[in-house]
This record gives sequence, C-alpha cells and structure tokens, in this order.
Amino acid sequence: MKQKVTVVGAGNVGATAAQRLAEKELADVVLIDIVEGVPQGKSLDLAQAAPIEMHDSHLAGANDYEASTGSDIVIITAGIPRKPGMSRDDLLATNRAIMKNVVGQVARYSPDAILIIVSNPLDAMCHVAMEESGFPKNRVIGMAGVLDSARFRAFIAAELSVSVENVQAMVLGGHGDTMVPLPRFSTVAGIPVTEWMTPERIEALVARTRSGGAEIVGLLKTGSAYYAPASAAVEMAESILKDKKKILPCAAYLEGEYGLSGLFVGVPVKLGQNGIEQIISLRLTPEEQKALEKSAAAVRELVEAMKKMT
Repeated sequence: MKQKVTVVGAGNVGATAAQRLAEKELADVVLIDIVEGVPQGKSLDLAQAAPIEMHDSHLAGANDYEASTGSDIVIITAGIPRKPGMSRDDLLATNRAIMKNVVGQVARYSPDAILIIVSNPLDAMCHVAMEESGFPKNRVIGMAGVLDSARFRAFIAAELSVSVENVQAMVLGGHGDTMVPLPRFSTVAGIPVTEWMTPERIEALVARTRSGGAEIVGLLKTGSAYYAPASAAVEMAESILKDKKKILPCAAYLEGEYGLSGLFVGVPVKLGQNGIEQIISLRLTPEEQKALEKSAAAVRELVEAMKKMT
C-alpha cells in the first residue's frame, strides 16, 4: 500500500513540499488549508503536471482533516509570518493557537503519524505539538537543522567553487540568530573546512548562515524562503518513509543529552521508520557547548513565555 503524507498549510512552503513529495513518488499527498479552494486548486494543478513529470502520486486538497485520515507523516507549515508592528509574543500567541488547533485535528485522524514541524517559532511550536498530540518524543520532529546546514553547505560550496555534493555541514541549536554552525564537523570531500579556508572566511560564512533566512526576506521584501525549507522537510520525510536512517540535524526533545533537558533543540539524529531512532551525541568543545547552551536558553525563554499564556 502506498504511503500517505499530509501537508498542512497550502502556502509557498506547503505547496512546494507537496510538489517535491509527489515528484519523488514518496507518497500520496493531501494538502490541507483553511482557505476554501486553495488546497484543492493547487493539488489539481500539481496533479495535472504529473503526466509531464512522470509520476503516479495521487494528490488531493481539502479544507477539513478527514481527508488526512491514516497519514504516515504530517508536515505542518501552518501559521502566520511576523508582520510590521507585531511583537514576538504576539506571533508566539497566534501561532501557538493555530498549532494547537491543527495538531488536535491531526492527532484525531492520524494517531500513529510522525509530525514534522516547520511553523515558526519552530522550536517552541514543537513543544506545542508534542503537548497537544500526546505523541511520544520520537514522533515529533522540528525542521531547522537540515535547512540551516543546507545553507551553510551552499555557502561553503560557492566560496570554494566545488560541488555541493562534496560538502557536508552540521548546524545545531535553535532555529534563529543563536544557531550553532560547527565548522569542526563540516567537510569538503571528507576534509574539514578548517583545512580549506582561513578562520576569518569561515566566520563570515557562519555569520551568513545565521542570517540566511533574514537575507532572503530582505531580498523578497514581501515573503520568506520556501524552496529550501520545503526541500529540507521532504528530505526528513524521505528518510522516514524509506527507513533510510539518515543522520540529520533536527529539533529533538532532549532529556539529558548535551546537558539539556525538557527542550526541543537542534541536534544530529537518526531518522527512520519510527521517527527519531537515536540522538547522536557529539563531543563539543567548551566554546561549542557554551554556544549551544546559549541557543537552548533562547528556546527556553519562548517556552516559558507560552506557559504564561491562557
């Protein structure tokens, strides 16, 4: 039986994720959105591209969650972006309410699904998703590290004029300004990037990675990144659906790993058919550990702010 993935939110990220899933023939895809006609129209458009792209994935759009029944994976992109004049707490409160509603419906119709959270603020939204669904920690995963690492990889490849296929990178921590790119664990053809460029150039690429999303927002003016975030979520879904057991940096619920507990933080994990099957513990330098703890503190601040909301 073909596997089934539901994508909640038919905006740019969600629709692009649906396209990637279908064209890779990973699963049948259901696209859900509250705006009447949008998920139906986009899924129909994608279905009509299938004869050209040569895939037989079935696509459907809906405004209710019954269509998602029995999904193996649910990718949640629903939420609003931060708007001018909106405080961080306003964004947090609004997207928390959206996430609670979405996850409640998802858990009702797909109680065995694995959740991939894309909505921002990502690490905080993972907490809402786990709490609202009641799912075990291995079935609630945040998409951040794959995207941030891909940005770091792209910048390294461009800097050195080498194939992106030769570049591996690792970015830990929360999804934001406090993320922790790790040059020591980033390589080109197996050779550490520290052997390829000066510390100053590495630091410049690290800084650009941290502001990678903001750079795109600044260029687009009226939107944010969606091609790379969609690809990142689909890479995670593919590793789960095919039980590939890829090691990918994802937001995972920590219970003592890296000296952190009770938080979703980006760390390397093994993704297979059961979701997060192992959290990989790296030996960090004191400086790297301090940076990770600083990033975790920023996540904890958001979680504590949510606890004060009614």
